[in-house]
Amino acid sequence: MTDVRIRAAAPDDLDTVLAFWKAAAEGTSISDDRDGVERLVARDPQALILAEDGGELVGTVIAGFDGWRCHLYRLAVHPQRRRLGIGSALLAAAEERFVRLGGRRGDAMVLQRNETGQHAWRAAGYTPEEQWRRWVKPLGT
Repeated sequence: MTDVRIRAAAPDDLDTVLAFWKAAAEGTSISDDRDGVERLVARDPQALILAEDGGELVGTVIAGFDGWRCHLYRLAVHPQRRRLGIGSALLAAAEERFVRLGGRRGDAMVLQRNETGQHAWRAAGYTPEEQWRRWVKPLGT
């Protein structure tokens, strides 16, 4: 890994983050819009963690903590920068954050079809819990 800087996102980063996710993240989320990401950063300014190299965004992870559980979302690394330790550095920062906040276990949202992502999560020590199924309901529509 080169001189990658890990830091929390600021409001000025949000358009760059949204564009980055279109190029580097698998799938889309109902919250992948300016309003959704603004709410995240306003509510928890340390939750959206960025990796930059020379001022260029090369990775992201959302490390959300609700006071009870530690949730990881949107781990994404620029396709040309994968397997260089950027994802590991982002996860280390997220896990350190969780420990500081009193979290005891992190969980990650990983698409079933995302084999690359599943490999990365396994390499980081995460395992699937097959007995669980995610249930969702869009709100306000």
